[in-house]
Amino acid sequence: MVEQLGVRSILRRFLVLTGLRWLPLGLLAPVMVLLPLDRGLRLSDVGFALAFQGFVVLALEVPTGGLADSIGRRRMLLAASVASVVSLTVFALAQNVVALACAAALLGVYRALDSGPLESWYVDESQARDPQAQIDVGIGRQNTVMGLSIGLGALAGAAVVTWRPVPAIEPMLLPVLLALGVQVLGAVGVWVLMEERHLPDSAGTGASGIRAGVREVPRTISASARLLRASPVLLALSGVELVWGLGAPTFENLFSVRLSEVTVTPEAAAAMTGTAVAVGWLASSAGAAVTPRMARRWGTVEISVLLRVLQGAAVVAMGLFAGVVGVLAAYAACYVVHGASGAAHMTLLHRHTAGGVRSTMVSINSMMAQGAGAVGSIGLSVLAERVSVSAAMIVGGVVLAAGAPLYLFARAAERERAASGPAELPVRDATDEQRRGRRHKQHEGKRYDFDPQ
Repeated sequence: MVEQLGVRSILRRFLVLTGLRWLPLGLLAPVMVLLPLDRGLRLSDVGFALAFQGFVVLALEVPTGGLADSIGRRRMLLAASVASVVSLTVFALAQNVVALACAAALLGVYRALDSGPLESWYVDESQARDPQAQIDVGIGRQNTVMGLSIGLGALAGAAVVTWRPVPAIEPMLLPVLLALGVQVLGAVGVWVLMEERHLPDSAGTGASGIRAGVREVPRTISASARLLRASPVLLALSGVELVWGLGAPTFENLFSVRLSEVTVTPEAAAAMTGTAVAVGWLASSAGAAVTPRMARRWGTVEISVLLRVLQGAAVVAMGLFAGVVGVLAAYAACYVVHGASGAAHMTLLHRHTAGGVRSTMVSINSMMAQGAGAVGSIGLSVLAERVSVSAAMIVGGVVLAAGAPLYLFARAAERERAASGPAELPVRDATDEQRRGRRHKQHEGKRYDFDPQ
């Protein structure tokens, strides 16, 4: 029963679901760009098609985040699983730009639905049981599990491309089919493991509950916008994600192309990419694991600034180094700081977000990255095709580092928090006020406290 679940049980389920969520991405990493190129598409075509993911996320991210805060996080993740299965099916069959763009658009629907509900469920359910629960530790462990899952998935994807266990199927298609199977398993995991103790009144059962939740979305989004406008810290964190999204395609999409420049065949590049992604994400998990310790010693804001600069420098190094060893070493360094900086960033975001709009605020954060990523995917792909992949990586690395100073907006708030001790997140049981439809209230003119899910 959900009432018997403790904080540790919530954390264990959170980490299992995180692993199932990110394993398909690891399987896809070696072939996401190389498979369309192997089927005859140009690099600029691939960049244009994959950008549709970001454009769809830009349109849907905030409404779906508000919907998750209105109808419940479990329902949203189940819907996300369906969208992912359809997307992977279309991607497996895609032979041209239009089909690839459709797959990317469906992937954007999945990312919009999936962004935020799992983390928000973990934070709110944990705080409901223990207001002093250390969410930074859980988020750090989540990033560790995420890195391990993507790394192991990438190794498996590279292995099936290299060994080709089913000769009748093109080798770079096999990881896509494996990812499809894991995604189905992940949907079962959400159905079985994810239980919500605190649901909004609008999240009743059946279609009527969903309709009531949909009617709450505009109010939740409006409240989130007020919270964002009232918080320079949240505005700055959103700005960081905007800049990060512009530069992220350098190491997410162009790395495999960079390796293909120094290898013999696309299959060899895919195999090497899979191994590199595995090492990178394992390094990322190690970086995420030490983030809480670094934050306690030097401060979350300070390490966030440093890590963003280091990630930009690593991407620039990928563009400058000429040999395979240098490119791989820079890629691994990029992902060490990627895991650590992601954990630090999300810790800051959750610290400054009220419980009742947590999914929406995470969605706003993701929307910034995905929308900018769409623009970056097109721009950097065109730059790589017309000038060179190295030039595109250097430009992307500089852009990545440019967002680091925005973290300084959180310095004063973090110092105040450190002086006063950990603040309790505003998680409470449902009240008569909530049942009457009063979803939020203004507190001291600066932040908004919301009744919980």
